[in-house]
Amino acid sequence: MCDKFNNKSKRYYSLNEFFREKFQKKTFKINLNANFTCPNRDGTISKEGCVFCSASGSGDFGGKKEDDLVTQFHKIKNNIHQKWPEAFYIGYFQANSNTYAPVKQLKEKYEKILKQKNVVGLAIATRADTIDNNVLNYLEKLNKKTFLIVELGLQTIHPATNKLINRGHNLATFEKTVLALNKRNIQVVVHIINGLPYENKKMMLETIEYLNTLPINGIKFHMLYILKNTKLAEIYQKEKFKLLTQKEYIDIICDQINILRSDIVIHRLNSDPNQGDLIAPKWLKNKFELLNKIDETLEKRNIYQGKKE
Repeated sequence: MCDKFNNKSKRYYSLNEFFREKFQKKTFKINLNANFTCPNRDGTISKEGCVFCSASGSGDFGGKKEDDLVTQFHKIKNNIHQKWPEAFYIGYFQANSNTYAPVKQLKEKYEKILKQKNVVGLAIATRADTIDNNVLNYLEKLNKKTFLIVELGLQTIHPATNKLINRGHNLATFEKTVLALNKRNIQVVVHIINGLPYENKKMMLETIEYLNTLPINGIKFHMLYILKNTKLAEIYQKEKFKLLTQKEYIDIICDQINILRSDIVIHRLNSDPNQGDLIAPKWLKNKFELLNKIDETLEKRNIYQGKKE
């Protein structure tokens, strides 16, 4: 195995490993719902949203938007504190587009969490088309006083799929935002989805090859799943497009890890749907089984991240 991974517990650069290196302490992300909206849902671009997005704006495991942010934070933090009383925390603004508001409003929400004890940074999930120059300038200042991650949804590099899922912005917008954030030394984490309708393995690997050319710091892999009351559920019922089997997903993930640059931190390898709303695939219900099988397959095939660099 590559020397880079000889002393690591995984054959890839995991988020747990990254946090341990950076903070020398157990560090947890705490999911928050700041009750933002999204230009792809409020009518600015569209009212439909991305076809896979749930009513919560992909924030099914965030806090309750009816609670203020500090209450949300402490509800989750107090449970963690019982087992890891000395842990550090990252406030994770998860639901909807968390830069889609005036800077004054962003500052109020972000800095409220930064004031909480043992919070060492923020992770902000958003869209590439909701970061204008005013927001960029504020994020640059924020990055100088705390650890900051900006998570951008890409999902795919392929235009036909992008149109099908109603993403609402193109690859050029995504790339421009990545470069602007990198210029300001802000960590960028990218979300992609494997198994999007009518994409094949070659197309999914091409998305990774493209990301290898950009100055990104992390990646989140997701498996496409179908939730009740989404546009994707309607499309699935009509077209019955093929979903990946667990075996196919593991094969694709392992090949993606094989070609992924070794410095890119893997923040997650699986989707985590709300099981009560999940239509398919049912195999996603056991995420620990999936993660174990990915580890086993990496070892069996002697794959480690960046092997093909």
